[in-house]
Amino acid sequence: MGKLFLVPTPIGNLGDMTFRAVETLNQVDLILAEDTRTSIKLLKHFSIQKPLVSFHMHNEHRKLSEVISKLISGYTIAVISDAGTPGISDPGFLLVREAIANEVEVECLPGSTALIPALVLSGLSTERFVFEGFLPPKKGRKKRFENLVDETRTIILYESPHKILKTLNQLIDFFGSERAVSVSRELSKMYEETFRGTLIEAIEYFSLHIPKGEFVICLEGAQKNNR
Repeated sequence: MGKLFLVPTPIGNLGDMTFRAVETLNQVDLILAEDTRTSIKLLKHFSIQKPLVSFHMHNEHRKLSEVISKLISGYTIAVISDAGTPGISDPGFLLVREAIANEVEVECLPGSTALIPALVLSGLSTERFVFEGFLPPKKGRKKRFENLVDETRTIILYESPHKILKTLNQLIDFFGSERAVSVSRELSKMYEETFRGTLIEAIEYFSLHIPKGEFVICLEGAQKNNR
């Protein structure tokens, strides 16, 4: 029986790659990557020469049985995403579930993920929070907002640059213009930035400053006495 490793990769700064992650990738028989074009640059930077196979949201169902068969036959396989920890708004969950069902040993290395730095930087409550990842693009989006209206924990969302203003405007519709928010982008990179203020102030800011990079939104939870 082989073993499945989930290996986090840097969310921007290559200096965040851990020694253990490099060591693990150098030792496995095969690496599954969300985007081989992105991952090959990372592997070359750390002089990692291992077979690389694409494994992403569009082919993971089709490739699942093949990967499990390799694990059962003795392969050691690592999964990496474009950035961060596999399985967190990235491919990996289905493979982990199937590996466990087939009694394959699974190990997840600790490492980068955008949501924790954004939360800590936000200045909002870190004691309890709910991570929603990327919202549904269309169907189910309104329902998701409705379900979060009375949420008292800090709410964390991921968003792309071309949708950030749309999402901030929708948040106002459900949470009010004065709800506190923190918006982080380009975490760990040269142009890292965190905006803190109200939702209406965030819209004003990003209307004047062209949104670039991947965004993490941390929204203050509802106040219990206002529910």
